[in-house]
Amino acid sequence: MAVGTGGSVAPGLTGLLQGPMAHKLLLMLGAAALVAVMVAVWMWGQRPEYRVLFSNFSDRDGGAIVAALEQMNIPHRFADGGGAILVPADRVHDARLKLAAQGLPKGGNVGFELMENQKLGVSQFHEHVNFQRALEGELARSIQSLAAVAGARVHLALPRSSVFVRDQQKPTASVLLNLHPGRSLDPQQVNAIVHLVASSVPELATRNVTVIDQTGALLSDASKAGNTNGLDATQLKYVQELQQSIIKRIESIVTPIVGEHNVRAEATADVDFSRSEQAAETYKPNQSAAAAAVRSQQTSEVQTPGGATPAGVPGALSNQPPAPASAPIVAPQGAPPTTALAASNANGSRKEATINYEVDKTIRYVQQPMGGIKRLSVAVVVNYKKEVDGSGKVTSRPLTDAEKAQITELVQEAMGYNKERGDSLNVVNSPFATPDTEPIADLPLWQQPDKVQIAKDSGKYLLVAAVLGYLFFVYLLPLLRRLSEAVQTPLRLSAPNDQGDDEAAEGQLMERAAIPQRNYQRNLEMARQLARQEPKMVANVVKTWVRGNE
Repeated sequence: MAVGTGGSVAPGLTGLLQGPMAHKLLLMLGAAALVAVMVAVWMWGQRPEYRVLFSNFSDRDGGAIVAALEQMNIPHRFADGGGAILVPADRVHDARLKLAAQGLPKGGNVGFELMENQKLGVSQFHEHVNFQRALEGELARSIQSLAAVAGARVHLALPRSSVFVRDQQKPTASVLLNLHPGRSLDPQQVNAIVHLVASSVPELATRNVTVIDQTGALLSDASKAGNTNGLDATQLKYVQELQQSIIKRIESIVTPIVGEHNVRAEATADVDFSRSEQAAETYKPNQSAAAAAVRSQQTSEVQTPGGATPAGVPGALSNQPPAPASAPIVAPQGAPPTTALAASNANGSRKEATINYEVDKTIRYVQQPMGGIKRLSVAVVVNYKKEVDGSGKVTSRPLTDAEKAQITELVQEAMGYNKERGDSLNVVNSPFATPDTEPIADLPLWQQPDKVQIAKDSGKYLLVAAVLGYLFFVYLLPLLRRLSEAVQTPLRLSAPNDQGDDEAAEGQLMERAAIPQRNYQRNLEMARQLARQEPKMVANVVKTWVRGNE
């Protein structure tokens, strides 16, 4: 029916809004609303807690971080103002490690990509500044790639070139390092950073590069770098590792005998890092001719068959003219004849021999490697031995001489004891002093962070459970019961079969009468709708009434 002039709703629509369908619709809407509220409360209880992943990052790094999080399917959101990226608390460390493997965040340093967006009309001064910024950013990125460096900043002082030699200045550089907690750089690594910066800037000397850390400590100390009298970092590290190795071997072999935490050892190693080379050439004394080895022999012999052989004393006296004869006329008896002497010198001979013997010679080259142990000093302290008597009481007693001698022999074998080298070993048996530690007062439960967090989580879950239980038992369960009754009512009033129509109709009518009635108008409207929808059933009910009246 149409709407009247008075603006009232048509009777059909009014009946529909006031009928059982409207009642069922309202019940269904109420149940759906309660279910939605319960689901929202449950989701709020299950929503993870978000914590800060990164903050104070550049826009470029922020975009790269968000893209990486989306690729890894990690939920994220931004804090108020967009200054921080939040992720679930249980995935913060995992996300940081994965992003660090990708080199994120890279930091606010800009590199040579700054030169890609050059604008027209830029002055030479701006170009110089942009080039310097780009070079500083690239050097900072290279230094940050070291494992111990968390961040780095590089400042370059590049003087302008001059045509006058006296006005020319050399460039300088300063490097500020932010190291990871608990990490440090050895002198070799600092020297590598200095050479990296010096090699990247033309005419930059290594002495003009300064490196400091976040605490203000000067790392590039030229005086220490040029000191060659002491040991360098590598040698010191070798000595420390050698001493720790000896201590570990001693404690590992004595611990099974005396028990854990009952032995302490310290070792001092005197290591020789000098490198020496020695060359020696030794000759033995000459041996006898019979035992000597002949290397070469040369013999020559000259004979004169006849003729007078020159004789006399060589020199000026033999070259004088002959003196006048003064020989006596009668020669004295017993003097040999002159002719006989001349005859004896008529045949002359000469023999020469040269023999060379081998001479013994020893050549030796000795090169002593560096790092040899000159002397070892080891001190070992062993605690008193603990024993348990029959009653279960623990007592301590000193070691016997045999037990102490056994431990001493084991320590000597473990340290590589060498008496000729001058090693020393001292084993002392003494009770260990227990430190007097003040008992730590237990914090109340409400001051313990882990207990507070557990209480917060438990309270949150209990609140969610209480709200859900209240909504279910107070509102949803009664609505479901009423909705079930409203749905079952039309089924009970459905059309009966051909057999027993009267009995079925009467039974349905009695069941319908048993349903609680809210008001007369609602019952009347329901009867009207039942008459319109099921006229046959109404007719059967009326027939039953008429027969009953007869």
